[in-house]
Amino acid sequence: MKKIFIASDHAGYSLKEAIKQKFKKKLKFEDLGTNSSEISVNYPDYAHKLCKKVGIKKDNIGILVCGSGMGMSMAANRHKKIRAAVCYSVKNTELSRLHNNANVITLGSRLINKNTAFKCIDIFIKTKFEGGRHLQRVKKI
Repeated sequence: MKKIFIASDHAGYSLKEAIKQKFKKKLKFEDLGTNSSEISVNYPDYAHKLCKKVGIKKDNIGILVCGSGMGMSMAANRHKKIRAAVCYSVKNTELSRLHNNANVITLGSRLINKNTAFKCIDIFIKTKFEGGRHLQRVKKI
């Protein structure tokens, strides 16, 4: 089983908790925080914390949740070995794995409904990198 790390800022906390609840029978998460929506926190702190863990092993993956998904993605993509994709649909999630070998999915809790987020996570975890012509492109990242 893949190691799955999950983290959020205060804006993403509720969706992060819903994700953990929805997938608790299928997946094991290591939750890196935050632990409340009540206290404003800085999203880069949680993105950096998660990316350090994901980058350790090739099969590790991460889920980051903030208000838009953008801030977490920007912070995450500063790390070597991390390819974070802002996902908002099943199709763009599938392509992020197939063509870009994304290892971190970022979700915007203010822009995506729970059911779509759940579908995106399911696709993200199940979809394998296609390799082939895409490998040379990913290597250029």
